[in-house]
Amino acid sequence: MTSDKTLEEGIFTDFEGRMSYSDYLCLDKVLAAQRPVSDSHDELLFITIHQATELWMKLMRHEVLGATRSIAADDLQPAFKMLARVSRIQAQIIQSWDILSTLTPADYLAFRDRLGQASGFQSAGYRLLEFALGNRDRSLLAPFRHDTAMHAELAAALAAPSIYDEAVHCLARSGFEIAETVLARDRTQTWQEDRTVLDAWRQVYRDVDRHWDLYQLAEKLVDVEDWFQQWRFRHLKTVERIIGMRRGTGGSAGVTYLKKALDFAFFPELWALRTEL
Repeated sequence: MTSDKTLEEGIFTDFEGRMSYSDYLCLDKVLAAQRPVSDSHDELLFITIHQATELWMKLMRHEVLGATRSIAADDLQPAFKMLARVSRIQAQIIQSWDILSTLTPADYLAFRDRLGQASGFQSAGYRLLEFALGNRDRSLLAPFRHDTAMHAELAAALAAPSIYDEAVHCLARSGFEIAETVLARDRTQTWQEDRTVLDAWRQVYRDVDRHWDLYQLAEKLVDVEDWFQQWRFRHLKTVERIIGMRRGTGGSAGVTYLKKALDFAFFPELWALRTEL
C-alpha cells in the first residue's frame, strides 16, 4: 500500500510530463515582465500596480463583452452575473490606489524622468474597456497609430455596439418606443442623451414588477458606472497626491484631464431618470 507520505511526495515533486502551476500561469513570463529602468527601490511598486491593473481591465472587458452578447440575445440572467463580477473587480482595483499612494512625491521623482513618454493615457486596455462601456471618441485612437494591429483592434472596438447600445436595443425589442435615430446611430460617436430612452427607463422603474429583468439590467449598469467613477476619483486623488498639478508623462494634462473625465457618464439616462421619478 502506498503511504500518504509517498503519495504526497509524488504529487508535489514529480512533474515530468505534467502541467505545473507555473506552467499553467506562464509565471516565467509574468514574473520576468517587471523591468525597472532605474535603480529606485520604489519603481517595482509602480510597475506592479500598473501591470496588475492592466490584467484586471482585460478581465473586465472580457466580462463586459460577454454581458453585451447576452443582452443582444435577450438572455439577461448571465449578463447580471458578469456585470456583478465587473463591480467586484472594480472594488479590487480601487483598493490598489491605496497601495500606490504610499509612493511619495520624492519616491516618484527618483525615477519619473526615466519613464520617457510612457503614460497611462496610452493604455490600449483602458481604451478598449471604455469603448465597450460606451465612451466613444475617435481622437483617442491617435496615440496608437504607430501600432497597426492595435490601432485596427481599437478601431473595430470603437465601431462595435457598446453594452449600452445593446441595452437600449433590448428596450426597443421589449416594446418601448425608442427613436430610430438612436437605434441607427453612428456608434463611433459619443452617446447623446435621448428623451425616448429616458422615457423608456422611467417606465421600467415605475413598474418594476412588470419589467423586473430590465430593471435589474439598469441597476447592474448603474453599479458598474458608480464603481468606475469611484475608480476615476481615486486615480485623480492619487495622482494629485504624488505629482500635484504637474503635467503627466507623455504630455497629458494630468489632474486636469482626470477631473474632466469625472463629468462623463456612460449611461446618462439612467442617472437623469432619478431626478424625474
